[in-house]
Amino acid sequence: MTEPRSPFSHPGWTPAVADGARILVAGASGGLGRAVVDMLLEGSNCVIGAHGNTQPGYAGDDERVHKLQGALETAVDCEKLVEDFRAAAGGIDGLVMLAGRLTTTEHWDGLSPEQWESDIQINLNVPFFMARATLRVMKTQESGGRIVLNGTESALHGGSAQSFPYAVAKRGTEAMVQGLAREGADHSILVNGVRLGFIASGFHQRWTGRSEASMQERAEMVPLKRAGDPQEAAALIIYLLSGWSSFVTGQMFALTGGDWL
Repeated sequence: MTEPRSPFSHPGWTPAVADGARILVAGASGGLGRAVVDMLLEGSNCVIGAHGNTQPGYAGDDERVHKLQGALETAVDCEKLVEDFRAAAGGIDGLVMLAGRLTTTEHWDGLSPEQWESDIQINLNVPFFMARATLRVMKTQESGGRIVLNGTESALHGGSAQSFPYAVAKRGTEAMVQGLAREGADHSILVNGVRLGFIASGFHQRWTGRSEASMQERAEMVPLKRAGDPQEAAALIIYLLSGWSSFVTGQMFALTGGDWL
């Protein structure tokens, strides 16, 4: 096993959002979502909506967290989640859209129309419905806002044969970031995305059944010889929610350890 290059080391400070900011994290029950919620609680005085699909996105008792639960499969589901958080928090200042999954790992040549459409629905349509519902609320508030969507570096390279519809959906996310950013600019609503590489968030074990050995083999393919830490991704996301990103919109930020170079 090769020693990792540039190993992750906590810098001793935590990025923060504005005091009182109301941030909805859709998909907070996953490893990356939990890291975002934990880092917001650690460094910020904010209100968080922690959403999970089959269980609330937060297991603790912090009064700053509104626990939200429900499947996100249709536009109605998304509008309900945004409205539930808006009603509970009194508004919404930021959306982090992390809900998504691989619905199949079959080769694309064997996919049924229903399998293809399911992956596109979950990973492209639902993020659009969430972003649209959030934009509508933010426009009425007239106080700006931040939206952060989730992409993947592999989408720039066509994905794999076993994750092709997922890659197509995530490539569509890149167009979504640009189009929604253009729409939001007149209202001080900034829309950006993170283009993640191989992150040790539990995603690969959960949805592709990777063993620890295969995780290590995959890490060896990254130039820095390791997976990214969810905290590294969370810090980038919170930067995009913070005042430091006030001149940034319509951009995708890669966090890959040099993967695909």
